[in-house]
Amino acid sequence: MVNLDDQDLYTSLDKSSMRQQIAGLPAQCMQAWNSAANFNLPQDYSDIDKVVILGMGGSAIGGDLLKALTASLSRPAVYVHRDYGLPAFVDEKTLVIASSYSGNTEETLSGFTAALGTKCKKLVISTGGQLTLLARTKGVPVFVIEHVSPPRAALGYSLLPLMAIMQNLGFTGSKSEEVKGMVTSLADQCRNWQEDSPQKNNGAKQLAVILDGKVIVVYGAGILSDVARRWKTQINENAKAWAFFEVLPELNHNAVLGYRYPAWARDKMYVIFLRCPFINMRTQLRYKFTGELLSQSEIAYQVLDGEGAGELAQMMSLVLLGDWVSYYLAILNSIDPSPVPEIALLKKRLAESQ
Repeated sequence: MVNLDDQDLYTSLDKSSMRQQIAGLPAQCMQAWNSAANFNLPQDYSDIDKVVILGMGGSAIGGDLLKALTASLSRPAVYVHRDYGLPAFVDEKTLVIASSYSGNTEETLSGFTAALGTKCKKLVISTGGQLTLLARTKGVPVFVIEHVSPPRAALGYSLLPLMAIMQNLGFTGSKSEEVKGMVTSLADQCRNWQEDSPQKNNGAKQLAVILDGKVIVVYGAGILSDVARRWKTQINENAKAWAFFEVLPELNHNAVLGYRYPAWARDKMYVIFLRCPFINMRTQLRYKFTGELLSQSEIAYQVLDGEGAGELAQMMSLVLLGDWVSYYLAILNSIDPSPVPEIALLKKRLAESQ
């Protein structure tokens, strides 16, 4: 049995210090916000009714979270494009934001190159790479990410600059106090979940032990729909494990029928519900009734509630908890959470096929 309170484990397995990256998320969010708060764009960038965020993996998740946080706005409508090329609706009233941590993401480069042939407004968020070089050659504004980590550990720079841009263009009110409150709340929670916090008091370690060896399915709704996606991808990338996500209320129209078969899978599955007060009350009832269906099918589940005041704080508290759980699952699997060799291999094979 792996002892998650053995500090030597983290030194021996976590060679790239992913634990420090996760623990640094609150400070990273504040740094990203401060860097972007005074980032000015041309005046005509406010004359838009759509934002399209081009990105993949960790560079796209900030767009998903922004979309959830701005769903109540009459404009602009926010879209996330995880593919080659551009959506056909991109026009002069669209701001296309190419978000790529490395600046070399093939799909994002494809979309940005296509955007250069249109009348849309354009922006790049990146550390450098081909994307930044191309943007500067074409006179496109670039917000430079000043943070070194794997892309999935740079969520602060994936989300907070997008929020600042929406504020700076006049689509939202001031978000400074909300961001500061989120960062303070996140830092408090992180102290309870980081590796030097004993398992008896550490909810992230306790949950990882429960999930160890299970196929994990994460349920979210409303502003937490893509937090469920984040849990899924972090478990994939950090723990190198199977995980999936579903969204309420849609899953009540299909997924609940799949609880029966195969019968042997029931004790191999574990469902996590992510919940917060900002989810529609009818959907919250669905959490209760869906849990009852899981219990009838003898499938284990647990409901996790967000913490903090406001949508942003609730959202980010569950993001951070998921990051820590995925990290401890990696340690339970006796692997270094940072390397992603299969992704590197896929990129190599694609490069050889050009």
